Amino acid sequence: MSPTASTSADGHGPEPGPGPEPEVVARATGETGGDLVLRRIGDDFEIYSNGVALMDTRDGASERLMVRAALDALPGEPTGARVLIGGLGVGFSAREALDDPRVGHVRVVELEPLVIEWHSGPLAEVAGDLPADPRCELVCADLVSWLYRTAGGEPGGGEPGYDVICLDTDNGPDWTVAEGNGRLYEPAALDLLARLLRPGGVLAFWSAMRAPGFAALLERHCGPVETVEVPARRGEPDVVYLARRSRRSSRESGVPN
Repeated sequence: MSPTASTSADGHGPEPGPGPEPEVVARATGETGGDLVLRRIGDDFEIYSNGVALMDTRDGASERLMVRAALDALPGEPTGARVLIGGLGVGFSAREALDDPRVGHVRVVELEPLVIEWHSGPLAEVAGDLPADPRCELVCADLVSWLYRTAGGEPGGGEPGYDVICLDTDNGPDWTVAEGNGRLYEPAALDLLARLLRPGGVLAFWSAMRAPGFAALLERHCGPVETVEVPARRGEPDVVYLARRSRRSSRESGVPN
């Protein structure tokens, strides 16, 4: 990720040089009160929040790898896997999951209604028209609030459990653009996420930089953690943290095994 317009949003794209001028496709006030912008540069799209680049369509290698690595870490040969994705963005993670034959259903929780709307409009071709895929459910909600409703014991909040949970809601635990997103990386939210995982399930976090303190916290609240680094063209590599839910954590689960 990059906070400036001089580098691509995911750290993989080329430095913008002479070429097409950026075109603002949509602009609105986001749910967190900031300026949310979708812009196009040639064939590529970029999403900005308060002037900070969140993501673009130039690459998406690390987002796709997050999903593949989480599915690969599942025990046995899963079929019909249930996948929960936190953060829709340009749809790379959701599309990767839907294209995997091991996956039966994908639920995506996205805070910004405008981002969901873009996937029926300018971003439809980027991720293969996600709203039209019957296996894909798009939920407009604050992820942490949604976690409390579904895993926190509220009436009607029962969930059948997920085999894989992939979270890419910001730039990572040590670099959040939206202040409220920091809650997702705190112990209470990690406990809720662990409750939604089936035993042997995998929880994956995307980060724009290494966050060893968070990795240790994740291991304490979920299970053994594996770190996967994805080289970026400049700067630090993107990082995916994979935690497999251990059997010991099943005592806290409100979902069936």
